[in-house]
Amino acid sequence: MAKSIVTSLEGLQSGQHLQLLDMVDRLRAQGLSSLFPLPQLIVCGDQSSGKSSVLAAISGIPFPKKDNLCTRFATEVILRRDGMEDRVTVSINPGQDRSESSRQQLLEFSHMMKNVGELPAIMEQAKVAMGLGSLGNAFSTDVLRLEVIGPRMPQLTIVDLPGLIHSENKMQTAQDVELVTQLVERYMSEPRSIILAVISAKNDYANQIVLKRARTVDPFGKRTLGIITKPDTLYHSSESELAFVGLAKNLDVKFQLGWHVVRNLDSNTDVQADESRDLLERDFFQKSNWRSLDPASLGVYTLRTRLSQVLFDQIRAELPGLIRQIEGGIKDCEQELAKLGKSRITEDEQTMYLIELSQEFQKVCKAGCDGNYDADFFGAATSENEAKRLRAIVQNESESFAEVLRTKGARWRIVEGEPKENKCLTRSSAVDRVVDLLRRSRGRELPGTFNPLIIGELFREYSTPWSDLATEQRPPYLEM
Repeated sequence: MAKSIVTSLEGLQSGQHLQLLDMVDRLRAQGLSSLFPLPQLIVCGDQSSGKSSVLAAISGIPFPKKDNLCTRFATEVILRRDGMEDRVTVSINPGQDRSESSRQQLLEFSHMMKNVGELPAIMEQAKVAMGLGSLGNAFSTDVLRLEVIGPRMPQLTIVDLPGLIHSENKMQTAQDVELVTQLVERYMSEPRSIILAVISAKNDYANQIVLKRARTVDPFGKRTLGIITKPDTLYHSSESELAFVGLAKNLDVKFQLGWHVVRNLDSNTDVQADESRDLLERDFFQKSNWRSLDPASLGVYTLRTRLSQVLFDQIRAELPGLIRQIEGGIKDCEQELAKLGKSRITEDEQTMYLIELSQEFQKVCKAGCDGNYDADFFGAATSENEAKRLRAIVQNESESFAEVLRTKGARWRIVEGEPKENKCLTRSSAVDRVVDLLRRSRGRELPGTFNPLIIGELFREYSTPWSDLATEQRPPYLEM
């Protein structure tokens, strides 16, 4: 890889930041960025605002620069410090709207380079793989992942997003406008992302919608850094130039991170070395009205150092909340894993799992029958867990049923005085009924005695309602 590229990237690396940057990079390498938002830099702005040029100047990677439609998908530039030599890997992370077959095809897209000069050609191949082109969609939800690994690389992630579109045209449909808006807003709304809001000096900044989007997701400007590009396109000392100088001084649209001004190279200019680019830019600012600004807010050279400090401050501020979030996620995962039980990949493990499960089921059933409710299955003694306590249900229902039989189980009852209901008998009527039953039930008993089977006859007559009472609808938990 060219020495100038390494020099550019070193501007983003500082010894005092390395420990925190290493930690965030290890989290990202483990895939935690898909679960929790991690600190990163995102470059966003209107179409043709110079985003890709800024990203190329910051990272030293030659992204394609055109004045018309250029960035058609999000590009994650992952910079990592590792190994003894530089290497670059390009891959595609499919969007959520892709079918399974399309996902597999895109996941197979992978290229490794030792020279980043090959990047523009590979990006064209990626567009074809994503189905972008004159006959296909103008934009994609897929993400191009550019992983740059080397012994002197900084450890951070920079994301280049498609430019925000004001209105549809023959090349960009209303669906494309909505897709880009949703994609950009999703990245910008991540609370740990640093928004690099790129504004082109070619257009009135009040008409550039990136400022509105940034204000929506970051109303107090705590994590937004404004970047003004193409300042050399303004007429010297014109009202437009003075307005943009005031903007850069944070006098109009105010961001707590402030503003920065860079001079983009023309897309047709062939200047490869960082030193040459920075000299041209420095010479422009020294001879223009922009020299009234703080030198620390001018040029890509100082922007690299500034971004390094901004990213470090963001990581330091977000680290406690990120740690709590990760610890909570670990706890949730442990609970879910505990529910799954032991590993049961092999047939023997599956057999043992079923045996243990049946044994545990027997223990719970026995405990429920015995009225021993210490197991976790039974839970606290609340109404929600009532249906699990079998012995208690049986006891309570037995008492309730006994009370029903006591109050409603008799076919007739003896009352004093004149009976007022069909089920009521006077004492004399009851005695006559029993005497009549005695006569009809005589057997071989001696005179003066009675057939003992008459007791059963009387009980069956007396308990006639029991059958209907026993078959009445039971409480819902007894139907489970």
